[in-house]
Amino acid sequence: MKVFGIGLNKTGTSTLAACLQTLGYKHLSVRPDLLQALRERRLDEVFAEIDQYESFEDWPYPLMYCELEDRYGPDAKFILTIRKTPITWLRSLERHSMYSPPRAHCRKLAYGFNYPHYSRAHHLRFYERHNREVQEYFAAKGASDRLLVLCWENGDGWEKLCGFLGKAVPDKPISAENVTATRDPSGNERSNRLLMLAYGAVSWIPGSARFI
Repeated sequence: MKVFGIGLNKTGTSTLAACLQTLGYKHLSVRPDLLQALRERRLDEVFAEIDQYESFEDWPYPLMYCELEDRYGPDAKFILTIRKTPITWLRSLERHSMYSPPRAHCRKLAYGFNYPHYSRAHHLRFYERHNREVQEYFAAKGASDRLLVLCWENGDGWEKLCGFLGKAVPDKPISAENVTATRDPSGNERSNRLLMLAYGAVSWIPGSARFI
């Protein structure tokens, strides 16, 4: 059985990864090269990597849940991690964009923008549409039993996750991972702020590229 985390980044995906590894799955996390391959529709390359692992989260998996369900069918389960509100997710994504390396991130490939600050409405629509369409897709396929919606902030934990996966509940608490708001500065903040301001200025120039 394969287990795919298909929530967008900054929805507790790192915490999900830690849980899946604790449960003994051979895990594969974010792979920018696979996201690039997905965008270029080089699916054979993506599946060649997926075939070697048992559980997954972060990019590119949220953007290819239809292809994953079609390929792995009843032998796969899917976990949609969400935040308590869309605004909570957006604020977390904004903070993370200041923390992460300016030239080594997946945001442009995933969302169409380098920074979310000047495209907040777009990102909120993206988040809400993704969560809605995932649930509608599995319902339409008659496969809602293979989709778990999980929100750590609302108290979901081992019992809900392990009940879905058919695993025994570990004798250890779930630890929140990769929480941007609690991390020390990365040293990338100043560079990201300058780049964000530069992109924002360009966006107001008539005829400039829409996605910056």
